[in-house]
Amino acid sequence: MIKRAAWSAVLFAAIVLSSCGGQDEGEVVLVMAASSLTNAFSEIELAFESAHPEIDVQLNLAGSASLREQILQGAPADVFASANSATMQAVLDAGEATTSVTFATNTLQIAVPLDNPGAVTGIADLANEDLLVGLCGEQVPCGQFARQALEQAGVVASVDTNEGDVRALVTKLEAGELDVGIVYATDVLSSNEITGIALPATTDVVVAYPIAQLTNAANEDGARQFVEFVLSVEGQAILASTGFASP
Repeated sequence: MIKRAAWSAVLFAAIVLSSCGGQDEGEVVLVMAASSLTNAFSEIELAFESAHPEIDVQLNLAGSASLREQILQGAPADVFASANSATMQAVLDAGEATTSVTFATNTLQIAVPLDNPGAVTGIADLANEDLLVGLCGEQVPCGQFARQALEQAGVVASVDTNEGDVRALVTKLEAGELDVGIVYATDVLSSNEITGIALPATTDVVVAYPIAQLTNAANEDGARQFVEFVLSVEGQAILASTGFASP
């Protein structure tokens, strides 16, 4: 297990290097966020820093499970935004946060490259062994949600690759390395290289995103302000513009 002191030393070094690069001294808020929030939180970062010029938001974007493990091992962070409640619950159970709130929801879509080389028409095609099929790994929310959808449809997917997070899966679809995958609707919306196909109307998969200020936040006030901003009218408008729905 990586000791909290070691993480603190790494963080201190990073801040010193940042300062040496000419950045004005000020507060830092370290935000760990699910990779599917990349576009939304990048915009939120800019809007928040515009409203709070004294605060520098630093985003750590990765699969929710990976971020959870970093937090549990003592990595420095002020805020955690997960792509599912189960991952957040593990952080709460460990005492790394005392409460969380759902700030957005999402849906799933089947995703294919723009020219749809596999002639995919629906979820049943993911069982086709002749197609290159990709999912997120079972350890991350997008993989867990995709498997829920497949199970509800009675489809056993012929999976060729399990990616570590949804951004990696989207990248392979965009490059034409895969014929089909299941990603978030927001990923389809943000990409010019893939197109979405709806899941069956009977699919009932709830994708909810919780956010929490962490117990060991070095910048408690900044963390609180960031969470409040995400929940604010402006923050929710940014989320809506990138395809997320209100909780």
